[in-house]
Amino acid sequence: MLSRRHAALAVLTLVSTGAAFAHGPTRQKVVEKITIDAPAEAVWAQLKDFDALAKWHPAVEASPADQGNTEGSVRTVKLKGGGGLVETLEKYNAQAKSYTYRAKDGGALPVTNYLSTLSVSDDGGKSTVEWRGAFYRAYPNNNPPPDQNDEAAVKAVTGVYQSGLANLKKLVEKK
Repeated sequence: MLSRRHAALAVLTLVSTGAAFAHGPTRQKVVEKITIDAPAEAVWAQLKDFDALAKWHPAVEASPADQGNTEGSVRTVKLKGGGGLVETLEKYNAQAKSYTYRAKDGGALPVTNYLSTLSVSDDGGKSTVEWRGAFYRAYPNNNPPPDQNDEAAVKAVTGVYQSGLANLKKLVEKK
């Protein structure tokens, strides 16, 4: 028969082992790329302004940025049909044709701690646009509801990237 001390140790071991297997959300990542039949400069001209999202993304109604392309600039994205989010420009590099922004609260997206980079590279007279993001699902605890789980977060961000890049391609190649 186990002594109370041994029983307590056994319970403590089981509890601590179980706690090691329990965890919250893991960081999710999405990377989407598209090739556009236009020089990188022409593509960058469409993307380069932090407040230009409404000019090329079909889901965005307005995207004013309070300080333009200055790091720390805050962009308020208003979506067509309602909803939105607030993003802060973290890094801007016109020479590299790239910028990175963050949204602590995903707003209309089921994500938190969202960090994204949009970049354009020359691909022999054509351009490759890469939109990459890393984020956590909106629900921080275990057993999230279906609309706030990892799959919902990845699906939402993938949809945003794919629809934006497809529309950008259409706009730039039409010119």
